[in-house]
Amino acid sequence: MTQFSDALPQLSREVFLTDSGLETELIYNQGVDLQQFAAFPLLDDAEGMRRLRSYFAGHAAVAARADVGFVLESVTWRANSDWGALLGYDTDALDRVNRKAIDLLVEVRAERAKTNRPYPISGCLGPRDDGYAPGMRMAAEASHAYHRPQIATFADTQADLITAMTLAYPRHLDVPCGASDADGLVGRS
Repeated sequence: MTQFSDALPQLSREVFLTDSGLETELIYNQGVDLQQFAAFPLLDDAEGMRRLRSYFAGHAAVAARADVGFVLESVTWRANSDWGALLGYDTDALDRVNRKAIDLLVEVRAERAKTNRPYPISGCLGPRDDGYAPGMRMAAEASHAYHRPQIATFADTQADLITAMTLAYPRHLDVPCGASDADGLVGRS
């Protein structure tokens, strides 16, 4: 059951923090070798889970000290079919890690959100290709088809919202006129 999907608190005047560059922190400050710049494989490793939990707990502690809300963003920026295939993850494995990423944030929220401020959970969608220098561009229909499995997984979790990051050509990602909640593309901001 989501806590905030019907009324996202960050759309109010309240101040929110979010994390600050997970992959950069892991690679440059902790010396973690992230293949394909992907953090989601850490969900399959006990030490990786410890690192992720610590990362989010530290950021949540900053939010608590500042008495502001905190958007918990999943580590799934590269947990889509093209990047997943490069890392040995098939469709079922990607579904599993996308769910596990949200479950981790549910746990962090339960452990760390001891304030009266909201901590919404966001399922993160990332680019199919290099987000900063895409070698290909998808039409809206192709983009919808490509991202639909990850969106469907998030819709079946406690994620309150879905955030798309580093998509270099957003005009191609508009939801087509006439899309409905049944399409799984609208209705969850």
